[in-house]
Amino acid sequence: MQQLLNIMRELREKCPWDREQTPSTLTQYAIEEAYEVEAAVREGHLDEIRDELGDLLLQVVFQSQMYSEQGAFDFHDVVNAISEKLIRRHPHVFQAEQFSALNPDQVSELWQQIKQQEKQGKPQSRLDDLKHGPALNQAQDIQKKAAQLGFDFETVEDSYGKLKEELAEFEQALQSQQSDEIHEEFGDCLFSLVNVGRKLGLSSESALLATIFKFRQRFAYIEQQATLQQKNLEDMSLQEMDALWDQAKQQLESRSL
Repeated sequence: MQQLLNIMRELREKCPWDREQTPSTLTQYAIEEAYEVEAAVREGHLDEIRDELGDLLLQVVFQSQMYSEQGAFDFHDVVNAISEKLIRRHPHVFQAEQFSALNPDQVSELWQQIKQQEKQGKPQSRLDDLKHGPALNQAQDIQKKAAQLGFDFETVEDSYGKLKEELAEFEQALQSQQSDEIHEEFGDCLFSLVNVGRKLGLSSESALLATIFKFRQRFAYIEQQATLQQKNLEDMSLQEMDALWDQAKQQLESRSL
């Protein structure tokens, strides 16, 4: 572990790419690596699981090093914090003499009780208990919770009107060519589109995953046809690939009938 920490410290000193990173620029990689771990576990290849867990650990080490440079905390503080939390939230293990044998449901209930006690005195929101996860799921869960509290559009048409409003603001941002503004307005458009889907009873995450799967299939068809025609994909024009895309749509749709 110390060797890894030393390597990370040296990378921050000597590698141009590592040196220019910030905590906010790295969060996307932590999310990606978590997905890679999930995929590796699902596929069951032990070498891949080991490697992907290492990649995920790197994100913890990388973030810790950057905050250490700010004088905020270091990796050892992170380890101590999670160790103390695990002990605190498992009194049935570490203070077993004070607790009778608990079943899994009772353990879960005890965990939640201790978690709520830890939050006392801290500013809280009705949204705090919602799980973090894929952005589309988070957006939908937040909107659903807000709707339960009365903060919601009355109709699908109203939510769609908000989407059109956000798209207009996104177009203005594109014209301004201000990257921060474009980024913000793009996020607003996505959030509003998720809200339209929610009002229609759709799962945004499921819908996007279905589209991704469909895109993968169609693109694989283009690659296959290019190989059969003895062409390099990189040398083909957009028009040629688009024609194969249309073929893929017809072929794959006919197979699903």
